[in-house]
Amino acid sequence: MTTVQSSTPAPGPTTREQTHAATKARIVAAARTLLVNRGEVTLRAIARELGMTAPALYRYAPSHEELVRTVAIAIDADVAERITRASDAQPAEDPAARLIAATVEFRQWALTNREEFALVFTNVDVDCIDELTASASTGMKFSELLFTLWAAKPFPVPALDELDPGLAEILRDPAVPADLTAVPDELRGLVWVLERAWSRLYGTVTLEVFRHIDPRIVEQAHLFRAMVEDQAEPLGLVDDLPRLRVLISELLATGG
Repeated sequence: MTTVQSSTPAPGPTTREQTHAATKARIVAAARTLLVNRGEVTLRAIARELGMTAPALYRYAPSHEELVRTVAIAIDADVAERITRASDAQPAEDPAARLIAATVEFRQWALTNREEFALVFTNVDVDCIDELTASASTGMKFSELLFTLWAAKPFPVPALDELDPGLAEILRDPAVPADLTAVPDELRGLVWVLERAWSRLYGTVTLEVFRHIDPRIVEQAHLFRAMVEDQAEPLGLVDDLPRLRVLISELLATGG
């Protein structure tokens, strides 16, 4: 006779934990509103906005630095959801289009949310890598999209012994928001491709967001398009460029 063992379901969050999470969500929402409307976030302003005393707020955000980090990670998670929706709108069998759609959506969000972009990308760094890899983040999403592209249509990946020994050692255990469980040591050069691609996307968008180039170049997306063109060869997308150019124009015209 087979004995069926009953399993006890894991206990859900307590009422106190739910209340704490709800209050923390309110704090993050208030901080984001203040950031957009006033361009800054302070503990005092948030406490006033929520009708809380400063000591009560300190139970959830002991310091301004921790508050900003919490808000930045929450924003980054929202952006990850946005680029996921954008990529999912493209065919599953077309990883190139999915990556391009996510890239365009990331740029569109940054240009229309300059204050939030500045907060996130000056406070979300490798010091919080564990938090970024444990949940949805833009870094995790872009690495997933790039790895999927490589799996579908492998492009050249540098062997570790072709790289500087110091860099090769870093790539064996990199601080990067990515799931590397399926990336064996001999393919860790793929992480270097990821890092370089991200630096070009982030650098381009940062210049656009902070208006460090002619605004007409930003309005017509010349630098952004050139960045994509420059990445076509290293990512094995040269043959796909004609249709990807069309897709970029369509996505830019419709706002993402």
